[in-house]
Amino acid sequence: MAKEKKASDAPKTGGIHAPVTPSAELAAIVGSDKLPRSEVVSKVWDYIKAHNLQNPENKREILADAKLEKIFGKKSVTMFEMNKHISAHVKA
Repeated sequence: MAKEKKASDAPKTGGIHAPVTPSAELAAIVGSDKLPRSEVVSKVWDYIKAHNLQNPENKREILADAKLEKIFGKKSVTMFEMNKHISAHVKA
C-alpha cells in the first residue's frame, strides 16, 4: 500500500520559508547565499549571542555593533523591532 501524501509532507517554500537574498550589509553577518527568512533571523541571533550584544540588564534589548548598526539604523533595538529592520535588508 502506497503512503498517501499529505499537504504537511510538501516542502515549505512560502512565507518565512521563502528564500530571500540579503543586502550587502546583512550579508556581512549571514553570508550572501539565498536563505529562508527563518534562517536569516536565526543567523542574526547566532551573531548577537556570539558577540554578546544583548543588554545584560534587559535581554530584550540588542546593543548594535558597527555591522548591526548598518541594519538597524541605530545603536539599540528591542528583539521585537529586529525583524522589521531585517525585512528592509532582504529581497525575494
